[in-house]
This record gives sequence, structure tokens and C-alpha cells, in this order.
Amino acid sequence: MEDHFDPATRIQDMLQFDEFGGVNPAITDSSTFTFLDPETMTETFLGHTEGCFLYSRHWNPSNKFLADALAAMEDTQSAWVTSSGMAAITCSILQCCKAGDHIITSVTTYGGTFAFLKNYLPKFNIDVSFVDISDMDCVIKAIRPSTKLIYTESITNPLLQVSDIPSLASIARKKGIILMVDNTFCPMMISPARLGADIVVYSMTKFINGKNDCVAGAICGSGDFINALSNVNYGTAMLLGPVLDPMRSSSILKNLHTLHVRMKQHGINAMYIASKLKQLGLKVRYPGLPDHPQHSLLKSIMNQEYGYGGMLVLELQSVQIANEFMRLIQMEGVGYLAVSLGYFKTLFSNSGKSTSSEVPEEMQRKMGLTEGLVRFSIGLDNNIERSMDKISDCLRKLHIIG
Repeated sequence: MEDHFDPATRIQDMLQFDEFGGVNPAITDSSTFTFLDPETMTETFLGHTEGCFLYSRHWNPSNKFLADALAAMEDTQSAWVTSSGMAAITCSILQCCKAGDHIITSVTTYGGTFAFLKNYLPKFNIDVSFVDISDMDCVIKAIRPSTKLIYTESITNPLLQVSDIPSLASIARKKGIILMVDNTFCPMMISPARLGADIVVYSMTKFINGKNDCVAGAICGSGDFINALSNVNYGTAMLLGPVLDPMRSSSILKNLHTLHVRMKQHGINAMYIASKLKQLGLKVRYPGLPDHPQHSLLKSIMNQEYGYGGMLVLELQSVQIANEFMRLIQMEGVGYLAVSLGYFKTLFSNSGKSTSSEVPEEMQRKMGLTEGLVRFSIGLDNNIERSMDKISDCLRKLHIIG
């Protein structure tokens, strides 16, 4: 019997056989499915039949294999896969909320999510309050009678603020509010559902897939929620139709089985780079460093064998210096000047001008997003010391260090 929860072991314990005995489940590329009798089709449309597939916008066997593995990883009853991370986020929010409802969210959040919450939801008369999600008094004060949802990221993008999921869950539970957590930055590191989150969403484009060869998302939650989400009459995911292609589901499922190995190495490499940058006297933010404001919190809620993640932030003096630095380290082969994260090579970008550009500059400054901030997704380099030497050389060329 397990003495602690291990998401990798949960995936390892799954036996998902191909119908012909293949060790990889067969890819079902059918958009529609046949029935032996019309009555079964009718019952399936009504949602009364288990184990039957109707149409791939609803369920597909390849998508179900991946969804089951994700549910096992998150320790939720069920899961649903989508064609993008934003599809997972938006469908989940729209399934939870209706006109007149209110949402509380973190002021530091992914730019696409921020734009949806700030600019898109008002057309549905759904109001959103942006707060310091680390301040529980601030969260409590923001609650209204109409508050339906608290939405946060386990580790926020791009400022790497750690959410106190157990405390947020306690607040939400007392008020009958749904807690939804985006766990994109830290799969396996943090298990939000076990900490009290009702719904866990992912951009699988990032660490879960790890190859930057597809765009995909996931929603993990209760059986009732996933059934409602996929209901043919009122399910948001079913009716908006962000279905994931089964070919991609199959490839992501195979990559999921190496996620634990990759997350550990991302964490080892990121800790090394962050520590060295700190030693050089630079302003670096990484949850694994003891001076991170929520370092102790993260230690108390994380699955510690998976490390502190692959994301770190380096603050330089200006956007001009940041741009020149990124240009140099790309030329030196450290990685790529590119958005996204969770790739096997290091990726870096100036967040304020890229993945957080949807956030107005005034709000960027208010939340602490400085113009010279460079967000790193540290890769799986076998010789991370060599990569750090290249970074140091570039810093010297720009006279950032001596």
C-alpha cells in the first residue's frame, strides 16, 4: 500500500491494452461510431449508456485512454482532453458560470487567461475581481453573494508566485465556491485536487507533452463535472467543440509516461541555473531558492521528489538589455528565443512583451512585472554547467556582471 501519493506510480499502474494486444493502445481515427441497434444509439445520445462511443466530438477511445491516465495522475474521478490549454480553461469557466456570476482570480496570471477574464467575459455579464491571490484576507474581502469561482495557477505565470491551494480550498468550501487551478507549470510537482481544488486544468502543450509539436489541453475533475461538460444538450466542451485529434492524444499519452523523468531533470537544471545566477548577484526568482517568498509554502504542498520545477525568472534593468541578452544566449546555443515552456531545450522570452502582453502596462507594473523580466523554461541539458558558462559569458559581454 502506498504511504504517499505518487502521480507517476498511478500512471505506471495503469494497464491500457490495445484490442489486439499491442502495448500501445490503437489510435481510433474514426469521427463516428456504428451501433448494432437503434435503441442503443438513442440511449447513448441521452447519456444512459456506458462504454459506447457516439461521435468523436463527444468521446473517442484514444482521447479516453489519455483522459483516464490524466485522471489517475491527478487523483480525480475523471478528465476530459481539449484542443488547447485555453479551450480547457474557457470551457471549464463557462461550464461553471452564468450571467450575473462573479469570479475571483489572481492579478498575476497567463496573458491569454487574463484577456479572457478581463475582456471577454463581460459580454456574458460575468464579473471578475483581480486580487493578490497570496493574501487570504484580500481573497475573503473580494467574495460576494454572487461569487461562483476562485481561479488561480499553482505557480503563477510569469512571476512564479505559489498559490496556497489548501487555504484557498478552505475558503471556497466554506462559501460554496468552486476552486479551479491551472497546474500547467508544475504537473506531478503539485497535485491540486488532493489539496482541495475542485477542477484542475492544463495546457498539455507544455510539460505534459514536452515536445512542442502540438497544442492540447486537459480538464480534471469529478465524474459529475466531466459528464456535465460533455453532455450533448448543455455541455460546454461538447457544444463549443474543442476536440483533440486522436493522433495527438496517442502521442501525448506516450509522452506522459516519461513526464516524471523529465520533471525531475527540469528541476535539477533550473535549480542549478537559479543558484548560479543568485551567486552572481543577479535578481532571480525561483521557487526552489530559500529566499523565494513562498518557498516554505511550496515545500509543504509539493510532491518533493519531483523538484521545484523548470521555470525561473531573471530581472534585468530594461527591455533593451533583456533583448540583447536573449539575442546573445540564443546565438551561443543556450536555447531559443521563443514563447511557451516545458520543451526539452531551454526557452526564454521577455514576458511583458510576449506571453503577458495582453496585460496593460500599468497593471504589469502594479503586479511587479518589470520591463526587463526574462522568463526561462530550463531544458533537459545533460551538461547544465556548460550552459551556465555560456550564460555567464553573455552576461559579461553586456557588462551585467564583471
